[in-house]
Amino acid sequence: MRLLNGKTAIVTGSGRGIGRTVAKLLSAHGAHVVVNDLDEGPANEAAEELRGAGGEVAVCAGSVTEPGFPRELVRTALDSFGAIDIIVNNAGYTWDGVIHKMSDEQFDAMLDVHLKAPFRIVRAAAPFLRSSAKIAVEAGGAPPCRKIVNVSSTSGVAGNAGQINYAAGKMGIVGMTKTIAKEWGRFNICCNAVAYGFIETRLTQAKENDDRTSAGVALGIPRAQRDAAMNFIPLRRLGTPEDAAGPVLFLASPLSDYVTGSVVLVTGGSVV
Repeated sequence: MRLLNGKTAIVTGSGRGIGRTVAKLLSAHGAHVVVNDLDEGPANEAAEELRGAGGEVAVCAGSVTEPGFPRELVRTALDSFGAIDIIVNNAGYTWDGVIHKMSDEQFDAMLDVHLKAPFRIVRAAAPFLRSSAKIAVEAGGAPPCRKIVNVSSTSGVAGNAGQINYAAGKMGIVGMTKTIAKEWGRFNICCNAVAYGFIETRLTQAKENDDRTSAGVALGIPRAQRDAAMNFIPLRRLGTPEDAAGPVLFLASPLSDYVTGSVVLVTGGSVV
């Protein structure tokens, strides 16, 4: 059963990792997908993979933290597919440090990507989301149920040592999620969040060297820290990108049309 036939989804940070797996799953269920990544290469690679599986895809590469970029992202969806039905605010990274050594730049960077960028994207989509809902009501019908899925973390639920900046952004997105749910429920817009625990990606792989992305983001964490995490996961395994993508599909689909303002823990049972 394809749950998203004819829907249009924007998935930020979908050139790699969890975002790419989310984009693949939504596409497999019939959604037209706008793929976004900071780097054009991975974005195009992801798009070609989706097209190769029969999906309809548009690409909008660039940084979600640039003030004008959210409007470009929304414009790409509307120009390519004529609608926006699903927004998945997934793009992000970590820049850890203990409180007394953390710079303003480090702190602000996490708020910019995990909190301000999703706010700007939702705000940029607001004219279409609100006006299309009003048109449906004025025509005597019910507006279609549209979905916003924000990505949080256990750090945003319980905090985490060495991540005051990341935790602040991820807890902030929970507050934003609940506020959108209350403001936009009358437009039949459901807004929920997923809070990820330890999911296997290039950012959480065992660190062997000081590997970094092209943007200077550190890759991996110490192996001892990875191994210790298993002690706090009742399911006794790390999550996969597929484990992470499934709840997003649920929250993006008609199966969750009466679910809004919620935070789904995707942690293997762990809340620390």
